Amino acid sequence: MNNLNILKQLSEAFGPSGFEEEVNALISNEFKSLNSFERTEDGLGSVIFSKQNDPSLPIVSLVAHMDEIGYLVKYIDDDGFIKVQNLGGWLSQSMINQRWTIRTQNKDIIGISGIKTIHVMTPEEKRNFYKTNNELFIDIGAKSKKDAIDIGIRAGNPIAPYSKVEELNNDRLLGKAWDDRVGCSILVELAKNINDITLPYNLNFVFTTQEEIGLRGAMTTAYITNSDICINLEVGVAGDYPYMTKDEAQEELGLGPSIFLHDSSMLPDKNLQSFIEKIALNNDINLQYEVLAGYGEDGAMYQKSRHGIPAINLGIPTRYLHSHNSIIDLNDYKNGVKLVDHIINDLNPDKINNIIN
Repeated sequence: MNNLNILKQLSEAFGPSGFEEEVNALISNEFKSLNSFERTEDGLGSVIFSKQNDPSLPIVSLVAHMDEIGYLVKYIDDDGFIKVQNLGGWLSQSMINQRWTIRTQNKDIIGISGIKTIHVMTPEEKRNFYKTNNELFIDIGAKSKKDAIDIGIRAGNPIAPYSKVEELNNDRLLGKAWDDRVGCSILVELAKNINDITLPYNLNFVFTTQEEIGLRGAMTTAYITNSDICINLEVGVAGDYPYMTKDEAQEELGLGPSIFLHDSSMLPDKNLQSFIEKIALNNDINLQYEVLAGYGEDGAMYQKSRHGIPAINLGIPTRYLHSHNSIIDLNDYKNGVKLVDHIINDLNPDKINNIIN
């Protein structure tokens, strides 16, 4: 796959909410050779690459968020252990005995989230050690608070999972931050595909910040882009492994990209959904459908902007979201690229107006 290298780089990049600079730099570097795009950046660090700027033509925005869930250093205790503040939604069980990268002013420091050894736990502690995320601490090997400070730790230092990408069997890829570096990578690949093509509408590739803590980058870029249509590229919640049920999540790895029919933040635009379904059918791309009780994504903020613009969320099925180790199927990724590529090339002002009206 042409873009496997950038997909891996994006997964491994450091970029918790509010600290997306490394991800921004990687993406911006990929666009340097694409001379048909103009780069702008907003006050929150979201970056927009615009293809054409003709005020007489409609505007389509493709959106993905750069940030991943992480932590901030809250304080250092007297023994040199680091207490943390959530950046996004973590499940407490997934945080135990994991490695973390703490970014300081001068260097990255590796630490581990500690836990009492099993040899001294009570039966109750074995069943439920972390009752709240406030009990989490990170051990960097410091001997005291002064030692941790001398190493470079300060309140406010950002923290992200330490996890490298691994290729698994059957075209599966293991890594962190697929939410939403998968969407970012798809947009990069699509931009390369269409760099030399003249489109009959204005197209924005929007890479947002701070999605995991309240869709903040989507709020600002929705106003900046003045979009007529938004297609948000995200990860979907796979339900094809033990202890998951169809009532909770319906997607499966290897069966193609998905359309979110419901989540706690939005419903898709019906006209846009119908248009995409026809594109998939005409190009032999299998679509899955997802109905979730929870979740939230940038498309919702675009949908609520201006006069209420048509928006939809497309997902790539992913197992074990919001953890150090998630799994995607590269065939789903490729079909996601294929689907949106066909969407881009099929759209024109008349079809956009039909979707809007």
